[in-house]
Amino acid sequence: MLKEIYEQPEVLQTCLSHYLSEDHPLSSSSAYSFIPSNLSQIHILGSGTSRHAGLVAQYWLEQVAGIPTRVRSASEFLSAPLPLVANTLTIAITQSGETSDTLAAARQQKNYSRLADTSTCQLIGITNQSESSLARTVDHILPILAGNEIGVAATKTFTTQLAVLACLTVHLAHCFKTISQERSHQLITELQYLPAKIASVLEQQQDIIQEIAQKLALAKHCIVLGQGVNRAIALEGALKLKETTYIHAEGYAAGEFLHGPVALLEPNIPVIAIVMPDQSYEQVINTVRKVKFHNVPVIGITATTIPSAALQILDHQITLPTTDELLSPFLTIVPLQLLAYYTAVQRGLDVDRPRNITKTLVVPES
Repeated sequence: MLKEIYEQPEVLQTCLSHYLSEDHPLSSSSAYSFIPSNLSQIHILGSGTSRHAGLVAQYWLEQVAGIPTRVRSASEFLSAPLPLVANTLTIAITQSGETSDTLAAARQQKNYSRLADTSTCQLIGITNQSESSLARTVDHILPILAGNEIGVAATKTFTTQLAVLACLTVHLAHCFKTISQERSHQLITELQYLPAKIASVLEQQQDIIQEIAQKLALAKHCIVLGQGVNRAIALEGALKLKETTYIHAEGYAAGEFLHGPVALLEPNIPVIAIVMPDQSYEQVINTVRKVKFHNVPVIGITATTIPSAALQILDHQITLPTTDELLSPFLTIVPLQLLAYYTAVQRGLDVDRPRNITKTLVVPES
């Protein structure tokens, strides 16, 4: 797992290089020729970490490209499929291309499309394995190019899934003119800076994360808070803690946490808060203030531009480089991955073989 966390800058660079060309990024890319010209809605299917990548993409696709987007767990989709109308793009996301419930959901959607005679609909897959059952099911594949991921807890495949979805979002926003050309190129530039910024997080924040992990290892429960584009990162961070440390961790939208779940707080239940300098900042910091009122330790994942007054209410802070607020999930997930890893090590657990979990691996023949 640690090896694959540290491979993220390299694989992200490989993935971005595949989708971003030097001369005219995105707009003329043949990778997206399958998209319906009158796209009406997007459905995203996935499980676990892949579903969380889909939730980040939902925020991007709706807020940047202006396209109505719904995300459903693949297993839930089987009994409650999303309504399919003309010009729907369905995206199935799976690391291996062999995840059983995601495959079943994709096949069900394909059959549904045939029965409804919605010939303008498209079904695509985002996967790490271009030669897989998913590839044989969908109309088109967008590879994430992360290389083999052996660790059960997905890390580098999550980051590269985000990269493909971010590039797709910018492409759609450019085509449908929901953002200016200047804004499009600004996002592309920021995407290209991300591998170096992730490398700096891995290099500069390791010691403080290990120190925090020593204390977090004593906890039985943990809360992870995010808001806006980082709401799904709170869910993914909590999942990583559950998978690797066996700590009962729950992720919440920071604002929604105050409407009931706040009753869970006790002084021995740490809270990890993603506090980014974006449009959700005031709501997150307001929730953190209310959390601190209950004498709860707060670990902040922050950026260098956070006001010093806000930092004073945090018991610990992990500071990230600045980036475009839409792209902050690429950075905020990294300390959560490391925190899960080092906390599990502190608890004496086998990080690469967590109990009760199996991972589908597809290793190409040599």
